[in-house]
Amino acid sequence: MADRLLRLASACTLMLISTLGYAQTASSYPCSTVKFVVPYPPGGASDLLARMLVPGLNKQLGTAIVVENKGGASGNIGTAQVSTAAGDGCTLLLGNSTGVVINRNLYKLAQDPVVSLTPVAEVAAVPMVLYINAGVPADNFQQLIDTVRKNPGKYSYASPGSGSTHHLLGELLKNEFGLDMTHVPYKGSGPAITDMLAGHVQIAFEGTSAIVPHLAGGKVKAIATTGASRSGSLPNVPTMKELGHANFVVTNWYGVFAPATTPVALVNQLNAEIRRILKSPEVVEKLVQMDSARSDYSAEEYRQFVKREVPYWESLVKKTGAKVD
Repeated sequence: MADRLLRLASACTLMLISTLGYAQTASSYPCSTVKFVVPYPPGGASDLLARMLVPGLNKQLGTAIVVENKGGASGNIGTAQVSTAAGDGCTLLLGNSTGVVINRNLYKLAQDPVVSLTPVAEVAAVPMVLYINAGVPADNFQQLIDTVRKNPGKYSYASPGSGSTHHLLGELLKNEFGLDMTHVPYKGSGPAITDMLAGHVQIAFEGTSAIVPHLAGGKVKAIATTGASRSGSLPNVPTMKELGHANFVVTNWYGVFAPATTPVALVNQLNAEIRRILKSPEVVEKLVQMDSARSDYSAEEYRQFVKREVPYWESLVKKTGAKVD
């Protein structure tokens, strides 16, 4: 009898160990390697943000995260790669407002990112700065508008590429204030800033983290910012909202996206891990340096946020008649 009880206890123990092993396997991340696609070349904000998340994701998911830069066509190539990937959590995108909600209004895309992708978590939201070359005779927003109006065709504005948030804000500026100025698209923010410093172009919108280091040199001046409140990096520069132009409250936002077929449970798991990483002191410090507004959206809240962004950009493209140059 004792032997039978011993054998039964051993069998129960084995079943328990097996069940626990299965539970641990079921709750672990399903991929040994995750491809993290950045739809732009190395060195830009999307690339930096993706690599900022990698150490934490490696540790918390227990998997290898490999960043793959897939630039080209204003972010459309890399975005399409993730849009058509299997929804198994093994392929993710560090997307932004340009690639997800703006380009769909300017390019003929095989997949609509709003439909083919599911939002996972917001990573950063960076306000823009309207800045000018110091040679422009203006020290505030109204003086800038008056100067450009009095000199139709004389001034040009730079952007890091057609379809970017920077480009559309320039078109909105033209449309709202009846300005005659020329759009000059560049292949990235770096070349655009270089030509702004040299005076080859005179007006531009740019992210705060990119332009603040150049303001001290006196070659460019910050005129206004597009955040809902004043920038921590530029506390003395008014917002467009303060100046009475609430439709210029815009951020260049970045987030993690997965193929639309990804199970909700997996999306929620990724969302929880990313939000935990974003609260770590070293990551918080990096986001503060970028002047990023902090968010803590659930996956569903982020999905609703992206959904709200869609009509704004659709309307803006139609209103301004913006085209891809």
